[in-house]
Order: sequence, then structure tokens, then C-alpha cells
Amino acid sequence: MHVNGKVALVTGAAQGIGRAIAEALLHKGAKVALVDWSYEAGVECKAALDEQFEPQKTLFIHCDVSDQEKLRDAFRKVVDYFGKLDILVNNAGVNNEKNWEKMLQINLVSVISGTYLGLDYMSKQNGGEGGIIVNMSSLAAIGSNTTDWPECGEQGLATTASVCEPLLSSYNYVTKPSVES
Repeated sequence: MHVNGKVALVTGAAQGIGRAIAEALLHKGAKVALVDWSYEAGVECKAALDEQFEPQKTLFIHCDVSDQEKLRDAFRKVVDYFGKLDILVNNAGVNNEKNWEKMLQINLVSVISGTYLGLDYMSKQNGGEGGIIVNMSSLAAIGSNTTDWPECGEQGLATTASVCEPLLSSYNYVTKPSVES
């Protein structure tokens, strides 16, 4: 998939892998919505990217993806600002076994919710142009030496959900983590 002129929404975009994904998409000519729960990191990330790219190519949205209403609003804001959505990267993730319920909300439930929202906005049946959904997960999904059983379980579920690619293929979506030039 060529990304020049495409619109991407990246969760957990203010730092780490999410920021690297956002930068790579921008280098390839995409417009990127930076969705993150850290307001300070999000503002800093947008400012840094604005120095490299045109400021209108990025949009920072402060959002806790575990809040379903805020996540819905983030998708709406992206389409209102950029006019469409072509790429979704469900990247937000945390590791906090002491607050395992919140961890599951962020690492699993928001991925599922984000995927359904992405399908709604990108589906050709709903007026979209099709697109790509990338769901990130931890290596704990395929085997881990950790005792962090909530992370292992939820990452395993996320991987199992990604195996359901035939379900998504009827919507012209793929779930592979690749970006082509």
C-alpha cells in the first residue's frame, strides 16, 4: 500500500514505537493523527514533527483509548480534520499488572474497539475508500518467560483476534504490520 496522501491514526503515538511509526508514515507522505494519553508528550511530539514536516500534516488528539467515548471522538476528529481515514495503527499499550483491569482495557478492549471503529470509517459500504489496520502486540503473545499472566493472556487474545483476518478481508483490509513506499 502506498501511503503518500493517505491519512493515518496512530494510538500511543507520542513516544516509542508509535512515534517511530508516525515519523515513518510522514516521511512517506501520509498525514498522521497522533493519539496519546500523555498531553505533555503529545504536544512535544507534534511540535518536533512540525519542525520536520508541514504542521497541517499532523494532528495531536489527547485521548485515553480505554474510554470508549473518547476513542470514538478521536476517530471523528480525524475525519473532521483530514476528511478521511485510510490507515489505523492500534499501538497504545501498557504493562501494569497491579492495575490489570486498566491494562486489559488499553491493550485488548481498545484494540478491538479501534478495529471496529476503523472498519466503520474505512469501509467502502460506509463511503470509505478501504484501508489498512495494524494491531500491535507484545512478544508475550507468542511465549514469554514473564510471570505477568495478565499481559500474556491479553496479548494472546490480541494475537488470536488477528488470526481472524478472513473476517476482515471481506472489508478489503489486511492486518499485516507493513508499510510500503
